Amino acid sequence: MALGVALSIALHEVGHLVPAKRFGVRVTQYMVGFGPTVWSRRRGETEYGVKAIPLGGYIRMIGMFPPRPGDDGKLRASSTGRFSQLMDEARAASLEEVRPGDEDRVFYRLSVPKKVLVMLGGPLMNLLIGVVLLTILVTVHGLQAPQKGAEVASVAQCVVPATDAAATTSCAGRAPTPALAAGILPGDRFVSIAGTPVDDIRDVGALIRPEAGTAVPVVVERDGQRLTLSVTPIRNTVQVLDDAGNPVVRADGTPETTEAGFLGVTSRQPMAYERQPLTAVPGIVWGYTTQTASALAHIPQRMSGVWDAAFGGAEREVDSPMSVVGVGRVAGDVGSGKYDAIFGKGLGDKLWTLLALLAGLNIMLFVFNLVPLLPLDGGHVAGALWEGTKRQWARLRGRPDPGFVDVAKALPLAYSVAVVLIGMSALLIYADLVNPVDLGG
Repeated sequence: MALGVALSIALHEVGHLVPAKRFGVRVTQYMVGFGPTVWSRRRGETEYGVKAIPLGGYIRMIGMFPPRPGDDGKLRASSTGRFSQLMDEARAASLEEVRPGDEDRVFYRLSVPKKVLVMLGGPLMNLLIGVVLLTILVTVHGLQAPQKGAEVASVAQCVVPATDAAATTSCAGRAPTPALAAGILPGDRFVSIAGTPVDDIRDVGALIRPEAGTAVPVVVERDGQRLTLSVTPIRNTVQVLDDAGNPVVRADGTPETTEAGFLGVTSRQPMAYERQPLTAVPGIVWGYTTQTASALAHIPQRMSGVWDAAFGGAEREVDSPMSVVGVGRVAGDVGSGKYDAIFGKGLGDKLWTLLALLAGLNIMLFVFNLVPLLPLDGGHVAGALWEGTKRQWARLRGRPDPGFVDVAKALPLAYSVAVVLIGMSALLIYADLVNPVDLGG
């Protein structure tokens, strides 16, 4: 997973590097990571290297910001105010590597379409990686599709009446559940109960509840083999279920209960991987992209839940936002077998799961970098499009070319966005270390 993340970052920067060089911009650095340089080599006019903190990357192009109108690219001695100084320093830094003969090799002199292509190159590379990985995943391995029957999601350790379930934290002094005593395991697939085939998760409760105190043959499928187990459901207070298998709740919000046979399992619908045709890929990619965009849009309001999980001991939601550290922990849990009941036990199953994680990560990087705020790629794209819009408007009105848009004016906002992103990243990384996401394995 670490290798996959590193390659995703490296290829993102290649997506910027190639069009920049193709359009004649001088690129002085290509780096994967941040912080101190671990390794670097100079090839031609570009230094290629790896830095110590593998949480991103960058390329350094000369002349990212144009000089202020009327300036020669040097700082004015009369600049006042902290923000004005920051802008002037950024302009000076972007021009300090401009050598004689480089005047037409600066980024800000590119045409609007070329600027957009350079800045979109990184996100589009992540989209390409995501599309390739998803295509391989769904056409070779397949997507999970619901199947008939019922599968054991979990086995309760002791018999607890439904009315006491919320307040019970220990099994001390309580009898083991019939399912535990009979040897039923998570991942077992019910074939039949008392001779009746199980075609739906609702069949489990419907067939068990009338059999309190009666030894019932239960056929399960485990690791490709069928086993017949003898189970004696115990009479217990259980929740009343409607025709759809959902718990019935009274008007006051309390669950409606009854006395019936109790097995002690939570059932889920079995899933199986079904290969998809190539024609289904565009729809699947679009679904991934729109879901990712929706999730990113809701991240700010969900950070309070991450804070509660990190510092208040609250349970981390399964679909909680994660950092790259969190993705790595999930990958480690998959590799260690924690989620075998969900994703499968074989090495191939684990590799396909990691491939799906990498595909999702690259789709997220694509969407995230399109946000039209500096210092993200989308912020530079927005600046280029604004420049093109101003020029077209001036041309239509017969006015002189307004010149290059001074993106440096947006740096105060960019610094604010960067501080927020760093804070969110630090919170997510801490939460992923102390209270990581558990997928329920």
